[in-house]
Amino acid sequence: MARFKDSGVSEVVPSAAGPAEGREGTVVDRSIGSIIAETRHLSADQVERILAHQRDKGLRFGEAAIALGFASTDDVLFALAQQFHYPYAPQVGSKLGAELVALSQPFSEQAEVFRGIRSQLTMRLDGESERNRRALAVVSPDSGDGKTFFSANLAVTLAQLGGRTLLIDADLRGPRLHELFNVPNAAGLSSVLSGRSEAQVIQPVAGVSSLFVLPAGPTPPNPLELVERPAFALLVREVLMKFDHVVVDTPAGVYGADCTVIAARCGAALLLARKDQSQLDALQGLAALVKASAAQIAGVIVNEH
Repeated sequence: MARFKDSGVSEVVPSAAGPAEGREGTVVDRSIGSIIAETRHLSADQVERILAHQRDKGLRFGEAAIALGFASTDDVLFALAQQFHYPYAPQVGSKLGAELVALSQPFSEQAEVFRGIRSQLTMRLDGESERNRRALAVVSPDSGDGKTFFSANLAVTLAQLGGRTLLIDADLRGPRLHELFNVPNAAGLSSVLSGRSEAQVIQPVAGVSSLFVLPAGPTPPNPLELVERPAFALLVREVLMKFDHVVVDTPAGVYGADCTVIAARCGAALLLARKDQSQLDALQGLAALVKASAAQIAGVIVNEH
């Protein structure tokens, strides 16, 4: 779980007729109950039994269906997601890894925290002119602070708003995003920055149609030199024209100047600290370096995960 520091849905009884039609003949969103009934191929008799249990116990349709064994919790969450047009992929999320809570558990407390952080960040960074738009680098003093966990879930929540979101793995020293999202890593950022022409280095993420990942690619012997090259600044400028949101994972500050160079190229940085682990002087030192790079500090996150 993360905290941002500055510096139940009601259900409708299903209709046997399926999707309802409005007065003008337009199709209205189906109830959660009708979605569950269709997903689980429930018979009319089973639906009636659920409705009777719902009335007798004062439950919601989904709760009654679970109680009678006609549906699972995942079925109800899927129905909620369908009704509110919200990306939900429990089966995909389980394959990608437990860390992607915003994808596999979008209605959990942790996911809600990420949505709150997303809201504050978009208020701070959105509304800029196209010319002044910035990518967001996630930086922290030490390894194990949770940058990759945070970057990945923030990107998922941004994509769940519907805007095209790109997550870049610029941690060329110890990349992990390709593992979390199960995308190929034979080519990636290091390939682009070293001048090797590669096709389809930006990979779509299954389960979230508007989320894309640019993996780190092969680990280079000169990561700092690669991100210092003009090619990286040009790449950031190019992807900002093609994506609504760009989030960049970085190496820990303890490994050198990579993260501050990346933050300068991105234009904005979010500082991450680990609760009961990060040293205040290390965090303050990193903040000073980022500020000196002319990158805007969008906020400070205390990671409790």
